[in-house]
Amino acid sequence: MSAATTEGTQRYAARFASHAAAGHFRAQQDLLLGSIGIGTYLGEADDATDRAYTAAIVAAVEGGANVLDTAINYRFQRSERAVGAAIAELARRGFAREELVVCTKGGFLAPDGAMPADAADYFQRIYVDTGLIGAEDVAAGCHVMAPRFLADQIERSRKNLGVETIDVYYLHNPETQLSDFTSEVFEKRLHTAFEFLETAVTEGKIRFYGLATWKGFREPQQARDALSLAKIDILARSLAGDGHHCRFVQLPHNLGMTEALTRANQAIDSRTLPMIEAAHALGITLVASASLLQGQVARNLPPFIAQTLGLENDAERALQFVRSTPGITTALVGMSRLEHVRANLRLVGIAPAPQDVFSKLFERR
Repeated sequence: MSAATTEGTQRYAARFASHAAAGHFRAQQDLLLGSIGIGTYLGEADDATDRAYTAAIVAAVEGGANVLDTAINYRFQRSERAVGAAIAELARRGFAREELVVCTKGGFLAPDGAMPADAADYFQRIYVDTGLIGAEDVAAGCHVMAPRFLADQIERSRKNLGVETIDVYYLHNPETQLSDFTSEVFEKRLHTAFEFLETAVTEGKIRFYGLATWKGFREPQQARDALSLAKIDILARSLAGDGHHCRFVQLPHNLGMTEALTRANQAIDSRTLPMIEAAHALGITLVASASLLQGQVARNLPPFIAQTLGLENDAERALQFVRSTPGITTALVGMSRLEHVRANLRLVGIAPAPQDVFSKLFERR
């Protein structure tokens, strides 16, 4: 199985022994992950953006970021292919597949390469007529978690990425299902999806799986689309015991969206905890998306943040906040340009803010 390994990620971290600050590489799930990872969500669906992403990913890995995050629906599968092209180029430059943590997502219906002129006809031919999905499987007109659909998506992603094994396969915004279906139906669908994903692990197609969410883990407990990490953990354990592979959750966390740290919305035993504490209790690795909120928190920050965190500019401070949050392993940042890579990865050589400094940010809130 060609995938990220303990030895491979240790070897990757050793490349930066003289450059990376203490705390940049974090041990999770027997791997070493960089505190900054590259995201591939935004951008036009064109060849120029493909090439720019590939160059940015190569530069990011060469600069100390070994977590590569994408999704089959990002830029109509083109982001996955850009990641695949980067992995191939990195291999030519001496970076082994085992050094890289490759993550993708499935769940949303995704065209191939560009939006078809008749999207309804396209999805009918590719997914419905072939028996991959039925009308009853689709939520919000765009989201599916049926095992036969996920099996197809994993094969497409493996081909796009050019990898034998996907290190982390996320169900993409599964809370979308709750817009159309009851929690009982949702839990049954999650059960069948997890059952399939554990099989995919056994077959070596993925190594870990989890949930990549937008609102699900940030909502109040009573919200219709709120997700319970404890229920998800119980479900995974019912299928595979303590050795289950549902070990990653991705959720937004940034200076404008701090619910993972500040909102107690997860019932664990007799306690109600914020997501970060709940994940720690259950052995789940947290990855932060939207670290700069598409640039919205990268400028015009209150002066006390600069006074507390120092650094050169607000973009660095916003990213430092995320990677310094206790319980967040990797802060994902969209980087489609080389100048973005150079700017964001300057923090590789700077230690995350210590707990006493980080805590001062909340004394002023």
